[in-house]
Amino acid sequence: MNASKILQQLMQQAGGQSGNKSSGGVDVKGMLEGLSRQLSGGSSGQASSAGSGLNVDMKSLLGGGALGLLVGSKRGRKLGGKALKYGAVAAVGMLAWKAWQNSQGTKEAAGQSAAAEGEPVEALHGEYQERRSLELLQAMIMAARADGHIDAQERELLAQQIDALGADDELHRWVERQLTAPLDAEALARQADSPQAAREMYLISVAVVDEQNSMERAWLDQLATALKLQPELTAELERQARQAG
Repeated sequence: MNASKILQQLMQQAGGQSGNKSSGGVDVKGMLEGLSRQLSGGSSGQASSAGSGLNVDMKSLLGGGALGLLVGSKRGRKLGGKALKYGAVAAVGMLAWKAWQNSQGTKEAAGQSAAAEGEPVEALHGEYQERRSLELLQAMIMAARADGHIDAQERELLAQQIDALGADDELHRWVERQLTAPLDAEALARQADSPQAAREMYLISVAVVDEQNSMERAWLDQLATALKLQPELTAELERQARQAG
């Protein structure tokens, strides 16, 4: 699979969005209203999406981005109730490491072995980066589904977005499975290959959800327990995500 390539592109996409605070994030309503017009034949410059039966202008969709579909619906309602915290996605490894240092005390954390904690995703290479990327993509998708509002059409659109970023066939099938698999915090937590991976999985989940939504808040609490994260660490991870948003 080429999960690391996709995650890197999503992080770059998020970095571009976080650099424009005045935009308020992705205009999901506009993006999906435009899609609706395309599906009804009211727009030119359409491109047929292979095997989907839909005429979709993928360049227009990518203007909003795959990340936008994680927090928006075809009805223009943001699934999380607010824009994705782009900055938290763009620098997830660095922010997760900083949160751990802050929760431990900088001097104490500095004395810990980086090897014992695990490297931030931005510093990984090869198969290690690929594995971590899969963990984080899985966490993002599960968090986006936590309130139960992603329907079949939205799942298809998200899969198309991931494909447009360059997903190979194996990753495409993996994404489709994640979009329909049961939400299981314990199973997700078992994918974490280090304490740093666990912190990144939690932080990127916070970046996707609305903490004021009771179902999404419950998912975060379940995930924190499954990942065995201490309350002071989860609080710091959430603070880092909010500041980066």
